[in-house]
Amino acid sequence: MAKVTAFAKAFAGRWRIAGMGTWDNEFLDLVEEAHLMFEGAADGEIAFGAVKGFLDVRYGARDGSACAEFSCEGHDDTDPACGRGWAVIGAAGRLVGHFYIHNGDDSGFVCERN
Repeated sequence: MAKVTAFAKAFAGRWRIAGMGTWDNEFLDLVEEAHLMFEGAADGEIAFGAVKGFLDVRYGARDGSACAEFSCEGHDDTDPACGRGWAVIGAAGRLVGHFYIHNGDDSGFVCERN
C-alpha cells in the first residue's frame, strides 16, 4: 500500500466544480453535483455533466505549488471515456486546473472545497 504524502493530504476530500470554461454551470450538474474527489495515496473521482470517471493520481509540485496530475477512466453518458488532467491549489484555497477528454473536448476548471 502506498504511503499518503503531505501533497496528497492537501488535496484530500471532495471539491465542488464551481465552473468550467467549456461547459456552462447548468450542464455541470446534469446527472449529479459536479465534483472532483481525491482519496488516499492515488485514487479519486471526477463527475460533471454526463461524465464520470475514476482517477489515478500522482502528487508533487509545479512552480512551487502543490499539484495533482491524473489520468481518468470512466464513461461519458453510455460511451466509454478516458482522459487526463491536473490541478493546483490556487488563490483563496480554490483548486484550479485543466481536464482533457481523450479525442474530445478539454476545459479549464475551478473548484471549491465541499
